[in-house]
Amino acid sequence: MGVYDIAVVGAGPAGMIAAIRAGQLKKKVVLLERNDVLGKKILLTGKGRCNVTNIASLDAFIERFGKQGVFLRSAFLAFFNQDLIDFLNKKGLQLKIERQGRVFPITYRAYSIVKILKEYLVENKVEVLYKMRLLDIKRKADCFQLHFGSKGKINAKKVILSTGGASYKITGSTGDGFQIARSLGHAIVPLSPALVPLRTGELWSKKLQGLSLRNIRITFEYDKKKIVSDLGEFMFTHFGVSGPIVLDLSANVISKLKEHKQIRLFIDLKPGLSHGQLEDRLLKEFKSQGKVQLKNIMKGLLPHKLIPIFICLLSLNPETRANQITQRQRSSMISLLKALPLTITGSLPIEEAMVTGGGISTREINPRTMESKIIPGLYFAGEIIDGCASSGGYNLQQAFSTGYLAGEKAAYA
Repeated sequence: MGVYDIAVVGAGPAGMIAAIRAGQLKKKVVLLERNDVLGKKILLTGKGRCNVTNIASLDAFIERFGKQGVFLRSAFLAFFNQDLIDFLNKKGLQLKIERQGRVFPITYRAYSIVKILKEYLVENKVEVLYKMRLLDIKRKADCFQLHFGSKGKINAKKVILSTGGASYKITGSTGDGFQIARSLGHAIVPLSPALVPLRTGELWSKKLQGLSLRNIRITFEYDKKKIVSDLGEFMFTHFGVSGPIVLDLSANVISKLKEHKQIRLFIDLKPGLSHGQLEDRLLKEFKSQGKVQLKNIMKGLLPHKLIPIFICLLSLNPETRANQITQRQRSSMISLLKALPLTITGSLPIEEAMVTGGGISTREINPRTMESKIIPGLYFAGEIIDGCASSGGYNLQQAFSTGYLAGEKAAYA
């Protein structure tokens, strides 16, 4: 096989775009994938529809990544959302923009993205080797030696590690890259699940399994501090809660759980109405339907499945007539509509998370090149790097951007 100019380990979005960019720059590139297919995680994103990026501004992207956002500025400047859209358009794939700026292939098939990446790999003469699980990397005098057990060894002048995180293990992201980076002297920010459903302590929440609530707002409270969501969709599960607004805040909540054993969650079931407006509405309905039982009046306010739980939490008789409800009971109803309480006790494990929090410390990576500050010629791209964002196409764009920059700089160096 000789010596490759660049070996890219991991054929997710970061690895494929890195290999493509290096190939465009006429380098001899090998892309090494432990699975028997490319882009396995891409195929699962957006429930198979692939939310490939977001049309948000550069500043908005940086803000979404929190403390790690500034580190990604150079990568986003090198290859950003419109660059990715153009890159896909050139191969004939049209994209469409949906709510909150989310971008999807018009086919609504993740494979449409993978297919185009494959075409670019072939076009740029990237050699792809499958079922290659990297076990070790040794630094030789003029190159790296990559060890693959019974599959042998590969030599390369530069290496780009894009092996993903430790979530969604069925995609091949088992955390191998972190172990290899650690063996080479890199620090790993402790891994934690991100974009992951949360567990609750209340037994009644499990009775609501499968119930989705739309256009609501949630607030997490701990030590007199709050984490507040945007309006969005929320879902009860057999173990707790999920849905986009839960997943988006989960990483932040999990980090707080390390300091606080429990965090309170409050669901605002009527975010569009103030306490005063709810008071007026209830007064009007109770007056016009005085002889109607409470359980029937609540049908105009809550999903059917939630009504008996809601009334039970109020310690009221569901057959109580509207004209028998006292002012104090009505006030309690309003408070519960604006802040239905739950107790967050934990999350699902990292293997079931959509994204991995933590990873290679950005302090040890040159943000302008994605090259290791410890091992010259070693580059990182994608989820293996510490830092993640909320859902909406941001994390996938990070993978494409860091991969593109790593591929380009590895080729030029």
